[in-house]
Amino acid sequence: MADTRATRPNIAVPPGACDTHMHFYDDSYPASPKAWLFPPNFLPEDYRAIQEKVGLARMVVVQPVTYGFDNRCILDAIARIGDSARAVVTVPTDISDADLDTLWHQNARGLRYHQMAGSMTEWSDLPLMADRIKGTGWHLQVQLDGLELPQYEPLIADLPCTVVIDHMGRYSDCIAPDHPAHQALLRLAAQPNVWVKLSGAYHISKSGKPDYADVAPLARSLIEQGTDRLLWGSDWPHPTETEDSMPDDGRLLDLLADWGLTEAQREAVLVTNPARLYGF
Repeated sequence: MADTRATRPNIAVPPGACDTHMHFYDDSYPASPKAWLFPPNFLPEDYRAIQEKVGLARMVVVQPVTYGFDNRCILDAIARIGDSARAVVTVPTDISDADLDTLWHQNARGLRYHQMAGSMTEWSDLPLMADRIKGTGWHLQVQLDGLELPQYEPLIADLPCTVVIDHMGRYSDCIAPDHPAHQALLRLAAQPNVWVKLSGAYHISKSGKPDYADVAPLARSLIEQGTDRLLWGSDWPHPTETEDSMPDDGRLLDLLADWGLTEAQREAVLVTNPARLYGF
């Protein structure tokens, strides 16, 4: 069972608010041979308690690296949940067009490229799949150590499809906004096909909860550049965290106000933007 000790956020969470980055785990599904993270079960009913506590209505379930190319855990879950859920799946480059169509009809909308430990994918896969999905409504979702962004910026910048970058870059160190890696992220975020998730502050921060104050300058620099392609995600159930470092999901919503988003901008980030991208 998931820890449901989230507090109610201080901000008014608008109707239709979406968590665009969370995961399910269920040990009735086999793990990938490359898996290194084996959390206890975190199931739809566990997340429902979080949703109700913090005022969220919609979710985007992201394929965990634990299951590799086997997306059944999350697809079976969103089939039970219904139209308030979408999925981001992980697929091999040789997937057929027919199988991609099947995934689309199962409410998958993104293809995940988790270019970190346990990855089933290679950087060379991204241009291949980008060419296949351009103009279709699919997008590529990319997670990396953002300190590598100067190396991979040219590849990402040239992708001809919609791209979503996870966790504000997920830097392995909390850098300043003028760092070359964050400047690379800002350049990418300025492109009309690139979206960024205001999520994962706890992955970057060295100062820690509840405010993750050292991440605020990074978030604010993205917000100052424009909010029409920014998203929010909790990254629930936070299986890499300890009792001491476990985030409060309600407090993660309040960070949007801490970072200077107005009520109208929060409506965009939580409701309007995800509805556009994921087709709610």
